[in-house]
Amino acid sequence: MQFNSLTFMVFFPAVLAVYFLIPRNLRKFWLLIASYYFYMNWNPRYAVLIGASTLITYVSGILMENCQRLRRQGRKKLILVLCLVCNLAILAVFKYGNFALETADGLLRLLGLRGSGRRLDLLLPVGISFYTFQALGYIIDVYRSDVKAERNLVCYALFVSFFPQLVAGPIERSKNLLAQVDQVSRMKLWDAKRVTSGAILMVWGFFLKMVIADRAAILVDTVFDNFQVYGSTELCLAAVGFAVQIYCDFSSYSTIAVGAARIMGFGLMENFNTPYFAESIRDFWSRWHISLSSWFRDYLYIPLGGNRKGRARERLNKMAVFLISGLWHGASWNFIVWGGIHGFYQVAADLLRPWKEKLCGKLGIRREVLSWKLLRMAVTFVLVDAAWIFFRADSVMNALRILKRILFRPTPWLLFNGGIYELGLSRPEFGILLVSLAILFLAELVRYRRKVTVDVFLMEQNLWFEWLAVILLIVMIFVFGEYGPMFDAQQFIYFQF
Repeated sequence: MQFNSLTFMVFFPAVLAVYFLIPRNLRKFWLLIASYYFYMNWNPRYAVLIGASTLITYVSGILMENCQRLRRQGRKKLILVLCLVCNLAILAVFKYGNFALETADGLLRLLGLRGSGRRLDLLLPVGISFYTFQALGYIIDVYRSDVKAERNLVCYALFVSFFPQLVAGPIERSKNLLAQVDQVSRMKLWDAKRVTSGAILMVWGFFLKMVIADRAAILVDTVFDNFQVYGSTELCLAAVGFAVQIYCDFSSYSTIAVGAARIMGFGLMENFNTPYFAESIRDFWSRWHISLSSWFRDYLYIPLGGNRKGRARERLNKMAVFLISGLWHGASWNFIVWGGIHGFYQVAADLLRPWKEKLCGKLGIRREVLSWKLLRMAVTFVLVDAAWIFFRADSVMNALRILKRILFRPTPWLLFNGGIYELGLSRPEFGILLVSLAILFLAELVRYRRKVTVDVFLMEQNLWFEWLAVILLIVMIFVFGEYGPMFDAQQFIYFQF
């Protein structure tokens, strides 16, 4: 079920109506039913996998806590390993099975041997990477004794399947969401300020998705799907367009999820914080997909040794984490290369830092001034956007061909002869996109400078301004929103991960 579908527009108010009317002690049961119904709307068989992951981690958590009480550390570690293997095996088969077979066939062909050509007839379950990591985070927390094992199966199942953030995050921690699920029967029934805040976030999320992301996608798809016929201007425009598209698409889902959960009384973690205002690649990853970045930091980077075992090991750990992060995003070499590029950026920054410090000192560069910060932001965006080409391209080779055309096929005249209006968006549509981006920029600037989200900012203003802004966004969604062919909702990009 898509957030931007008519089905959800009926589903969510119905869930809210029942949620607020039924006795408090029945709320978690109702939310669990609603969450599984939400997930099964894509394919009822998906429920088997999320149910299996839930049961495996639920039982493992209880067994590990019992081992801890009986001081059986060896058995406790064995249970953790078996639980991790079972969950990761499910993820590997359904998400990476065909990729592994294709890679094996490719290696055999390089050796002059004939590949099997066999493929698994499996559909990738929506959001499997998200709920698997959420469940694994819980079981590792139990192993570390950071949280107690949840004994109530309904509460735990709701933690894993909570529908607002189920299929595209944010990836919640047990310390946050599971603790709230346990208290659901004691949550305040109605809070006008909380509901207003959640509703504003949902409207903002729909604006990001339907007005900006889906409109930018038209230009991006037009150019990337036929990159062989375009030059540098069109390809650069499409690359920047994809940076806009993926940010607005992904952050819109998280924003809608946070807003929907807040209306019901749940607080989800922030997943994006003005990432394109970042002044370095490291800063970018502290602002982009925060729930995943912090998950890899806490459950992979630090256990690998982090920065505690020397500089060489630290750099190796960073590269490993980013390569695995790339693989998490998709079963394709272009995603792995994308992750490797970001790992290389981090390692290169560490290696070049002493040289940069010396150069800045010799040149007398003042690093506290705005011009220096803007330069750092621009360089960071260019580096991030160059890596996005590998993320969006169909293959590594196509990404390299696109970069080659950007460097050696200049087409600057398209900026002046109206050629950019022949890339899928007409002049009026292009104008709508630019106006929408101006609104986004203002909201991001407020977030960056004042450290407040759009809902907080609007609720601080006079009531007439708050209502005018929300109504304007709603009108733009209905008038200028891109609803897809035959008014089908456009799928969120991160559903495939």
